[in-house]
Amino acid sequence: MRGWWREITGLVLPVSCGGCGRARTELCETCGAQLHGGAPRRVRPAPEPPGLPVVHAAAGYENAVRAALLAHKERGVLALARPLGKALAAAVRAGAGQVRDGRPLLLVPVPSTRRAVAARGHDPGRRIAWAAAAHLRRTGTPATVAAVLRLRRAVADQAGLTALERRANLADALSVVTGGGRLLATGRVVLVDDLLTTGTTLAEAARALTCAQGRAGSGAAVCDAAVVAASPVAFDAACPAAREINRN
Repeated sequence: MRGWWREITGLVLPVSCGGCGRARTELCETCGAQLHGGAPRRVRPAPEPPGLPVVHAAAGYENAVRAALLAHKERGVLALARPLGKALAAAVRAGAGQVRDGRPLLLVPVPSTRRAVAARGHDPGRRIAWAAAAHLRRTGTPATVAAVLRLRRAVADQAGLTALERRANLADALSVVTGGGRLLATGRVVLVDDLLTTGTTLAEAARALTCAQGRAGSGAAVCDAAVVAASPVAFDAACPAAREINRN
């Protein structure tokens, strides 16, 4: 019911920019430029956790980009899924490129906990993944969402945990649903999430997918990973010029 109510209120109430709060627009031109204006980069957290696949991000997690992601995730501004999905699609393309063998891109979202979904009324990562797949299809790249990952045990809230604590918290926490390994063999797999901070979550997701593909006899599952945004440290580390600008 909470999800339906948010969908309805998004249609009838006045909208404001998810990045800066400007009235009468879901994402103004200035904030949209922060989300979509730059080329996606390969990002690397420091330290880089074992098993982390190659990750591309569309933007740094700051200013309007941070505000828009939080508005979508925590305040249920569901209309932001489309521009956030467009940004994620750009990051997917930067890593996976165009489909050349006729197989679609399979976007595998990192799942939220049941508690988080119940509190928010939606799964933001999955919603952005669907928007990204739709944008890829509209622009000529076959893509679909394969929501095959599940949490198989309870985990603590990651906020405030160090990289080592996050690794311990998530160790062997994710698994692939029955039959998921065979599904993953039908396309080029790209792990997707809204945000990269330490990279621990994506590394654990990659481990679960690889194990599932091994059991299915189809080889390694993960080709790349993509996120809407990465922490400023990880994002700027990919571009020396950006570090110089930030220092000045």
